[in-house]
Amino acid sequence: MNTLGREGEELAVEFCKKKGYRILEKNYRTVFGEIDIIAMDKGVIVFIEVKTRADMAFGYPFEAVTRRKREKIRKVALSFLKRFRKELPARFDVLSINIHGGRKQIEHIKDAFEVENP
Repeated sequence: MNTLGREGEELAVEFCKKKGYRILEKNYRTVFGEIDIIAMDKGVIVFIEVKTRADMAFGYPFEAVTRRKREKIRKVALSFLKRFRKELPARFDVLSINIHGGRKQIEHIKDAFEVENP
């Protein structure tokens, strides 16, 4: 992971903690892929994808969460839930972070997408 990505994920963890989320996992990896943050928010397991950009040349950070990326996140989330035998409500959030010229802007998109059935 590059420096910008690491900085974005650190900002994301702090942002989530300030919102009262309990961080369960960071950079949770399986054979299917990775989820940046897994947290608890008032009895809901939240799978969080973090996208960070230094400029808008390639669009907004959240636009990088493509259908293919969502499918990978879904598989990793199902693997996590099965592994830890969790039967709680879950949602998928995106933290879209723009870091430019010392300014840090975080957009939190709750329930950013629903999981498509395979």
